[in-house]
Amino acid sequence: MMKQTTTSALVLALGATLTVASVPAAAANFNVTVKVENLAPINSISFAPLRLGFNNGTFDAFNIGQAATAPIISVAEGGSGSAWLPAFAAADPTATIGSITPALLPGQTLSSTFQVDSSINRYFTFASMVVPSNDFFIGNDSPTEYQLFDNAGNLQLSSISLKANQIWDAGSEVFDPVAAAFLAIGTNSLRTPQNSVVGFNFAELSGFNGLTTAPGYVFNSGLTANSDIYRISFEVAAVPEPETYAMMMAGLGLVGWTARRNRKTTLAKN
Repeated sequence: MMKQTTTSALVLALGATLTVASVPAAAANFNVTVKVENLAPINSISFAPLRLGFNNGTFDAFNIGQAATAPIISVAEGGSGSAWLPAFAAADPTATIGSITPALLPGQTLSSTFQVDSSINRYFTFASMVVPSNDFFIGNDSPTEYQLFDNAGNLQLSSISLKANQIWDAGSEVFDPVAAAFLAIGTNSLRTPQNSVVGFNFAELSGFNGLTTAPGYVFNSGLTANSDIYRISFEVAAVPEPETYAMMMAGLGLVGWTARRNRKTTLAKN
């Protein structure tokens, strides 16, 4: 009877251990799942892969009314982020940066998960080329525009929604369907410098109406200033601390040991 009581006590203790381990500590590390949705009308604009970063609010990729520089041009003209991502990493070495791929057609949804330290990377920065276009993009002008986490590290922004009147024109390339990205007739290497400044512009997209896109659909902008075009949503889950894993492994080992001991006791009695 004493052995039975001891075994029961061990199991109860293990249950308590696993219960405690399953409750996340108040840690700053989170797995943040980012979901992106193309809300534009059917056969309207698509988006190149999203370039993003969770950061401390110091990386400023562009400014309205100023000439676009290499980081944002790499996104706006080619959708590649080949200069944007390295510039981000150089400006903020502790940032979590990455991409959500591939391109996002009308009606499609994509998601990806990133590990983020919310105590130092409270802000969210993003950029993606709007296609078809020569140099249109979406993104945040101010690096502190979207504070994802509050000062205590808690999620305070669940989503970011964009409308057509928030589409940027980098002012770096002249409008020309023959040189535009994402069109069947487009040859991006033929682009001509515009030497203008960054500003809002979505109306010019109607200039691509009736042209066939690279994926095969015939483009029709269908956008008004208040058309919903893009949504970014966030979900967070705590990252278990290393000691939590150790407690769980020890608990599982104890379960196995107890089961083996009980089995041997039963066989011996029989």
